[in-house]
Amino acid sequence: MARYIFITGGVVSSLGKGLMAASLAALLQARGYRVRIRKFDPYLNVDPGTMSPYQHGEVYVTDDGAETDLDLGHYERFTGVSARQSDNVTSGRIYQTIIQRERRGDYLGATVQVIPHVTDAIKEFAQADTDDLDFVLCEIGGTVGDIESLPFIEAIRQLRNDLGRGNSVSVHVTLVPYIAAAGELKTKPTQHSVRELAALGVQPDVLVCRCEKPLPLSERNKIGLFCNVRPEAVIPALDAKSIYAVPLQYHAEGLDGEVLRAFGIEPGDAPDLSRWTEIVDRLTNPEGEVTVGVVGKYVGLQDAYKSLNEALVHGGIANRVKVNIRWIDAELFERDEAEIAASLEPCHAILVPGAFGERGAEGKIASVRFAREREIPYFGICFGMQMACVEGARNTAGVVDASSTEFGATTEPVVGLITEWMSATGLERREASGDLGGTMRLGAYPARLAGNSVVATIYGGEQISERHRHRYEVNTAYRDRLEKGGLVFSGMSPDGALPEIVERPDHPWFVGVQFHPELKSKPFDPHPLFASFIAAAVRQSRLV
Repeated sequence: MARYIFITGGVVSSLGKGLMAASLAALLQARGYRVRIRKFDPYLNVDPGTMSPYQHGEVYVTDDGAETDLDLGHYERFTGVSARQSDNVTSGRIYQTIIQRERRGDYLGATVQVIPHVTDAIKEFAQADTDDLDFVLCEIGGTVGDIESLPFIEAIRQLRNDLGRGNSVSVHVTLVPYIAAAGELKTKPTQHSVRELAALGVQPDVLVCRCEKPLPLSERNKIGLFCNVRPEAVIPALDAKSIYAVPLQYHAEGLDGEVLRAFGIEPGDAPDLSRWTEIVDRLTNPEGEVTVGVVGKYVGLQDAYKSLNEALVHGGIANRVKVNIRWIDAELFERDEAEIAASLEPCHAILVPGAFGERGAEGKIASVRFAREREIPYFGICFGMQMACVEGARNTAGVVDASSTEFGATTEPVVGLITEWMSATGLERREASGDLGGTMRLGAYPARLAGNSVVATIYGGEQISERHRHRYEVNTAYRDRLEKGGLVFSGMSPDGALPEIVERPDHPWFVGVQFHPELKSKPFDPHPLFASFIAAAVRQSRLV
């Protein structure tokens, strides 16, 4: 039977819960345990796919087509374990499930209540598909004391009793703020946070204390005394230079050992953390640096591109260089032509990421043209591939009015709404007037690469599988004209109906992909496209 680790956030701050969960899972994995992490979020959206990137950061997509919280990206990047639909549960999904059951008559006319019906549904999600695991880490979103989180806290209280106390551990992440004027760390917020959690029936076994200054032993003893926790189980969590140094820091502070001891398991030999040591060494001792300009729509919040940011870092790790990311608002290029050269000339490579809607589109098209004409490495992802095709149609294929139906009616729909496609379960259909949430082409789909293509060389093969999240596709009716203009369709869906990759073989490095390769990149296994893209940026840096 799997053991459970429940992770909650403090009243004052829950910063770093997702990263802590990912790091702890990586440490347990390094000790030979089989782990999986689950996220329970209190918001009422059925999935994060309907939420603005400015509100909740990026939407992370799994192989099985779930639109999830960005923390699942941390989980995958740190453990290499592919997340699933069942690993991210929102209050919206819980209530939707309960309402569907009530409508079907599953409750036999009983009054449906938060206890036991909502809490039972939460417990069902927590315990689903865990037969092959040693540990399940459940991160509870929000902070203790939030009204939205109360059903989840109550559910883990019940689940701890159901499992037996020896089969579950509670880890609570709190803030120990440093008051500069007084020159001291304050433990009172942690004390109140633990008191609030204990009042709800959950006593923490391990405390992870976020702090910007070292936590003295005297303060750890004080926290342990007032919070009814062993002083050794009060784990400092100081800011790290890189998120990939966090597992090493937590191990040095004894987090994994204390969690195992809370289960009554003697930690034994130290885990093999050599791959994390190598990653940190490559990050802290680069042999050069490059600058990548990311021309995006949501650059005001970098969490909107979290996986992209990390994948670029991974590309730097693969090439042992530091990647400086220059975030550029695409709308700047629509207002001032001079901004294009001023912003992009210092860059050794240009990337246009995914997005929705017309805002900033012309600026992205201008960025594609700049990269093509100046022969600067270009990487277009999802919307970035579509804009590369629109730019190619307008400027190299003679289709001057080329556009996307996403922007409104057009006589030259180089990009259009996809209404049907083949998935693993059969033919999928969508209507233009249908719901927006959950109706995109989502999850992992295979693609076939042209044998003599640049991307086939990069991947080292002709069959790939990548994750998608989009509802518009490049129109294959324009393929011949685009290819005559030098933009080659080098990757297609297995049935040959949907374009997956375009490239310019006569360019130093010009690739557009309909999928999101950043979702599968890991620090110990950088995605080949990002490794190759950064390698091209390194070559470009030597030319300027």
